[in-house]
Amino acid sequence: MNKKPRSLTRIIIPVVLTLVTIALIVWPMLAGGQYVVLDPKGPIGASQRDLIVISTILCAVIIVPVLILSAVIVWRYRDKPDNKAAYEPNWAHSTKAEVVWWTIPIIIIGILAIVTIRYTYVLEPSKPLASEKAPITIQVSSLDWKWLFMYPEQGIATVNTLNIPADRPVKFELTADSPMNSFWIPQLGGQIYTMSGMAMTLYLQADHEGKYWGSGANFTGEHFGEMRFDVNATSDEDFDNWVAEVKQSSQELTTEGYNALAEPGRSNVAYYSAFPEGLFQNIVTKYVVDGQSAHSKHGTSNEAAGAIQNATDTSNQDEDKSAN
Repeated sequence: MNKKPRSLTRIIIPVVLTLVTIALIVWPMLAGGQYVVLDPKGPIGASQRDLIVISTILCAVIIVPVLILSAVIVWRYRDKPDNKAAYEPNWAHSTKAEVVWWTIPIIIIGILAIVTIRYTYVLEPSKPLASEKAPITIQVSSLDWKWLFMYPEQGIATVNTLNIPADRPVKFELTADSPMNSFWIPQLGGQIYTMSGMAMTLYLQADHEGKYWGSGANFTGEHFGEMRFDVNATSDEDFDNWVAEVKQSSQELTTEGYNALAEPGRSNVAYYSAFPEGLFQNIVTKYVVDGQSAHSKHGTSNEAAGAIQNATDTSNQDEDKSAN
């Protein structure tokens, strides 16, 4: 009995979808584009790229043969009038096959676990980077819907733009005066969350001078997609000149100015020649109420931790006085 021929559409659609998927993956490389995560410009980004590549290769050792065998099995055992494949209805077990498809995945998973544990330790965000140069500290606060960067050593601040010296570690201290966000410079390293009442520490470094892309990577409301910023990595001399220019040509960020900046809304790039002393610590401790300290701290700076502790101690003393 002749079978009804398969619809041409049922054959074409899977083929087209497969080709489109491959094209979307390959096109950026062939068209001059790039996957920024796979084009790192710093030691942290390079290590994370290596982990991605190693994990992909190890997974491909399992996935690729499975996909190939799936296609071979479907093709070989497809239903057709002149099918010559062996018919073995009583086949139920093969020790050799069981050993192969259990042993290989177990070995690969074991290797992947060891590699992941090693890189997890090496890439601890708050771990200082080995360098002959002292790190520069930059305090970061995520707002709705903008980024505030404060340079405590230089005494300046910027909004939605970041300048760093190349080939020098950068110690980012991060918090949030708004809903939780995620700080991300793909070519320098992976993202880390910014959270209210919490000061996180992240070490990154740009090995090359250039302009990189930074962004918020967490949904925080209407304009979260516009929380982008440029990262300009320059020489030490150019960085010092930029700091001097900002000091000479920009206005100060006052407490009132910060309160206005912290209101929900978009903001253009802005520069400030100074900012209120202790502003970062005030942001971290802003939501400390009735002696309740902020969230658990991960890599918190000593100053921020001290501010939180002082606020807690003061509140506890007040409670003791009231009790007496």
